[in-house]
Amino acid sequence: MSELLIELRRVVKQYQGKAGAVTALKGIDLQVSAGEFVAVLGKSGAGKTTLVNVISGIDRPTSGEIRVAGTPVHALGEDDRAAWRGRSVGVVYQFFQLLPTLSVLHNVMLPMDLAGRLSVRDQKERAMRLLDQVGIAGHAHKLPAALSGGQQQRVAIARALANDPPILLADEPTGSLDSGTANEVLGVFQALAAQGKTLLIVTHDKDIVKRAGRTLRLADGEVVEPGDSR
Repeated sequence: MSELLIELRRVVKQYQGKAGAVTALKGIDLQVSAGEFVAVLGKSGAGKTTLVNVISGIDRPTSGEIRVAGTPVHALGEDDRAAWRGRSVGVVYQFFQLLPTLSVLHNVMLPMDLAGRLSVRDQKERAMRLLDQVGIAGHAHKLPAALSGGQQQRVAIARALANDPPILLADEPTGSLDSGTANEVLGVFQALAAQGKTLLIVTHDKDIVKRAGRTLRLADGEVVEPGDSR
């Protein structure tokens, strides 16, 4: 049996808005094993991004338990969550979120520098290996603005892998890309899955859904069965 890497028990997340409390997640139970490739589906407002945020420790659940690679993420303070996230989870966003004044190489080196794990020389060597892995090493010394959207997303994936996290989370990673470029980025994710990385990807992209090993659908903050009409 594969090692259990992500486990959510009765996870609730509420936000306070002008009109009162909004419940984005309503008692979510979820288990993801090592090496799984899970696609998360659902309409806008279903709670998909909130799910990624609580698993990654960006947000703290209102109630419930979240364990990622054995760590009780729900019990960590804000500073400890940030440090843990830098070591344990890679996150890829729809709009890349690369630092525009840093070169591609230094964008990938930054998480390693923040974690304080490697010398500058080793950081550069690892960053170049990751950029080569995603097919973008030839652009290492350019600024992000000089790259296409698909190239920038590859850089973002390399950055997410900087500290060799066991889990990679992605929120609509192909949502701002044309179909051809999206297919190239999907190839990178498939290669990572083949290497044993655990992937949980929020998406509307049917190609990602087809290639995922499992799909999870959210509606109104709850996990629903495939036949549910919500």
